[in-house]
Amino acid sequence: MGHVQRAMEEAGIPTVSVYVKSFGHIPELMGLSRSLITQHPMGRPLGAPNDGDRQRAVVEHALSLLGRTEQTIEAFPEGYRLP
Repeated sequence: MGHVQRAMEEAGIPTVSVYVKSFGHIPELMGLSRSLITQHPMGRPLGAPNDGDRQRAVVEHALSLLGRTEQTIEAFPEGYRLP
């Protein structure tokens, strides 16, 4: 995923990625431009199934990073929850 993101950025297409905390070190190692790190478990970077409110919040936060030009790695402020 990171390789594709970097290639798209080099082509002038802005990107953002969402990683779970377990892989939160990857964006910095790969020099990715914009990434959001969640405290969710592996396989659920946007949150629990059927938790549309949380999933929307994560996606909106990630999309808000698209306006940034410098490398940005942010942590999603809320922990994992069951709906």
